[in-house]
Amino acid sequence: MNKRKTLFLRRQQRVRNQLRRSATGRVRLAVHRSGKHIYAQLIDDTAGRTLAAASTLEKDFKGAGKSGANVEAAREIGTLIARRGLDAGVKDVMFDRSGFLYHGRIKALADAAREAGLNF
Repeated sequence: MNKRKTLFLRRQQRVRNQLRRSATGRVRLAVHRSGKHIYAQLIDDTAGRTLAAASTLEKDFKGAGKSGANVEAAREIGTLIARRGLDAGVKDVMFDRSGFLYHGRIKALADAAREAGLNF
């Protein structure tokens, strides 16, 4: 494995361990980004299941001909996951950036989710 991938995996585990230590029964908002898309999930670690998910691969998003690799797409996914989380009865979450640096698309998704009603 190359050094860059190893450092990313170490950063990812460090973030997850910090979240696990400070978890007080809250749901985890896990975010993943690739070169073309962005994904978000609300995960209940105590029950081991996903409560809600949103990504730029969904039909209504993909059918609109929008790009999934920009800040605007991340904002839309942030509001969508917040809306789905509120419908599922989730208000307080922990933000799991999954080792990605907190800027750009990750920051835009987090800010949009906060504005839409999630607390973290």
